[in-house]
Parts: sequence; C-alpha cells; structure tokens
Amino acid sequence: MPPTKSFAVFDSDSHAVEPRDVWEKYLDPEYRTLGRHALWREDGEHGRYLKVNGRTFRDSGNSNIPRHAIWRPGLSWDEIGALDADTRHEPNPGASDPKARLSDMDAMGVDQAFLYPTWFAEGFQLVEDPDVAYALARAYNDWMADFCSAAPERLFAAAMLPLQNLDFAVEELRRAAGRPCFRGAFLRPMFIEDRYFTHPYYDPLWAELERLGMTAAVHPTPGLWNPEWTSHGPFAEKVKDRLHQRPAMGSHGGGPFAGGGAGTNFGFTNYHSLGHPVAPILSYWLDNHMFVSSSLIAFTVMQRFPELRVVMAHGKASWMEEVLEKMEASTRTLPLSQYYAVRTDPEEMWEEGHVLLGFDAEERLVQKLPQTFEKKVVWGSRYPHHDTTSAWDAIAQLEAAGVPEASLERMLGANAAEQFGVELKRTD
Repeated sequence: MPPTKSFAVFDSDSHAVEPRDVWEKYLDPEYRTLGRHALWREDGEHGRYLKVNGRTFRDSGNSNIPRHAIWRPGLSWDEIGALDADTRHEPNPGASDPKARLSDMDAMGVDQAFLYPTWFAEGFQLVEDPDVAYALARAYNDWMADFCSAAPERLFAAAMLPLQNLDFAVEELRRAAGRPCFRGAFLRPMFIEDRYFTHPYYDPLWAELERLGMTAAVHPTPGLWNPEWTSHGPFAEKVKDRLHQRPAMGSHGGGPFAGGGAGTNFGFTNYHSLGHPVAPILSYWLDNHMFVSSSLIAFTVMQRFPELRVVMAHGKASWMEEVLEKMEASTRTLPLSQYYAVRTDPEEMWEEGHVLLGFDAEERLVQKLPQTFEKKVVWGSRYPHHDTTSAWDAIAQLEAAGVPEASLERMLGANAAEQFGVELKRTD
C-alpha cells in the first residue's frame, strides 16, 4: 500500500534551477549582454561552468552527473552514488518546469513548497555592477513569479535582492512583497563587497523585512566558484586540494612521505586529488552558525528587530544548542557589540524570537529531543539535489524514533507555514 499521512507537509527548502529564459526572455533587453557577462550558467554536452563577472569557473566534480538536480522520486542515495560517471545524465525536469515539479511533490508527499535559487544563490551576490545586479534580480523574480503561478496555493519562493545597492534592494523587496508567491527574501550568509551582515549598512534591510512581514530566508551555498573568504566553502576546498600533495624527499629531511624527485613541484609530490568537493559537507552549517551567532545575536539584530522572521535553511539544527550555551557565557563576559548593548540572556531571546532552523530527519539530536526542537525547526527536502529526501522518508524516520504525531505536524508543516505566512493546505 502507498504511504499515507494525516497532516499537511510544507517543504521549506527546495530549489529551482534557472533556465536560459531568465536571461533570454525575462531580462530587460538592454541588459542581456551585460547580464550574461555578469552571471551565466552553461550546461553543455561536454562540460559545465559558472561565469561570474566574465570569469569562467568550471565544475570541479564530474560534469556528467548534475548533482544540483539529479534526484527523482524513487531514486535512492545508493543508486545516485552508483551512477555511471562516464555517461551523461540529464537533470530532473522538475528543477525548472513547474508541472513536473508538482508531480514530483505529489510523489514525495509534499503539499506545499518554498523555493530557493540555484545558480543565483551561488553567484549573484558576486556580481560587481549594481545596475546589472538590479536587472538580474528583477528578471529572476519575474520568472519565479510565473513559475509559482502554476499552483499559487502550493508554490512559494524567496525573492532575489540586489544587495550591491541597498536602495535597489529595498525597492525590489517592496515590489516582491506585492506578489503573493514571495514569502521571503533570499539571503546568503557571506561577505558581500567585504561587508558581512554585522555591518550597520544592512539595518534598513532588517527594518523593511520586519515592516513588510517578509521572512529573511537565509540559505548558504558551497561557494565552490567563489573567492576565498566570501564564505567557508572556498577555504574548505583550499584545504581539500592540499590532500593530494605530499612532501618530496629532501624537502623536510625525509619522512614517511619522502619519495623520488619525479613529479615534484617546489618540494612536493603531486598525488591524485580527492575527486569531489568537500565544501557541501562542511560549509552549510558553518555559514549558518556564523550568521546566527554573529549577526542575529552578537550584532543584536534579533533584539533590535524583535518581529523579524528568519528561516535558516540547509544547515541542520542540532548545532544551535551549542551556540546558545557558548553565547550565554560570552554575552556576560565580553563586549560583543561596539554599536549596541547586547542582551545577556540569549537563550531567553532565542525562545522569544522568530528564528527557525532547517533540519534533516536524519539528525539524531532532533529525534532524541523533539520537545526541545519541535517549535524551532522546519523540514526541507533539498529537492532536487543529490541528497534529497521525501516527506515519506522524514515521517518514517521520526516515527521510528518515537516522535509524537503532534510534533510531526509542527516540524513537517505547521512551523514553516506560520513562519512564511502561508495558509497550510493538504492536497491529497
């Protein structure tokens, strides 16, 4: 028998993959050449790359397997891992086509979904020209509004904001707020023009999000094509790339890795690299951890904008207990902000605030302590990424851990709908 459920599921972390139409149809004609120079994704038959500000960054993984859009209902992680890397695999049509997306949602047990970008998430905030960034943001938002119009009661999205110019960003935020599909604004936790979100520059953004009732939809990305120190991803890749280098004989007086001189470079012998990036394993929760502890708590965004709603997607939830424990001590012993007085009760502030964390059903601490997390988490599938899980997977794992159904309803649906200001509805 097919699985069943007695409550609605809201997928708070799914993705759409931007098609060529964003540039070729939705982008203002006067910006089409500049827009493609500033940000472009090419998925060719023999290679894939992201272009940012005219620079080309080729995929570091196997280009035959589009891991950003490879998952389909019924496909297991093991089956994805066993895909023939020498054969080109096409992305899931549901990544860019709303009708295919809705069919996949039905198969996944998902009633409603909140959509994040893919290539705009990875490269948009690096666009240098603020006018071009503004044009690209408008094009993306117009395309996404049309995407969601296929099922207005099921599909919702994060709007793209050109933070390269805060006046442009606030203006586009107001425009997006007038469209019912946009229930949040996309923010990537990273340095933008050498400014982090601890900078007072962003105070008007927090104020406008709060005033409009729009959720700050925070979602990190690996940053595989980004300069170092924009986020944790580029640094993780830099460390990973050193794994295939070993000291050559004589470079450090011998040792366990000493060898012949052939193939050496400045005292190092080159070995095969790991073969896949590690940033997607490490960077998501590190970036979210930094954003919450530095911006929301230490820089007092939560206490100065108490009605601001925030969702921290794709970064797990279990780490928050450690953050609160450490911040409790730090706020009482260290001057954490040079601009504003910091509350010394972050745990109480966290309970009072409107910040929810995305979680995976596989998280052991959430399974063991559902009473601690049930009001502070939202579930996301990560569709159509290679590590996607369905609602049926989440329900089965949480039920097996003994999580009560009332908690399941909150964690898998009600929390997200309330946070995004959406009426929760079942489709079955």
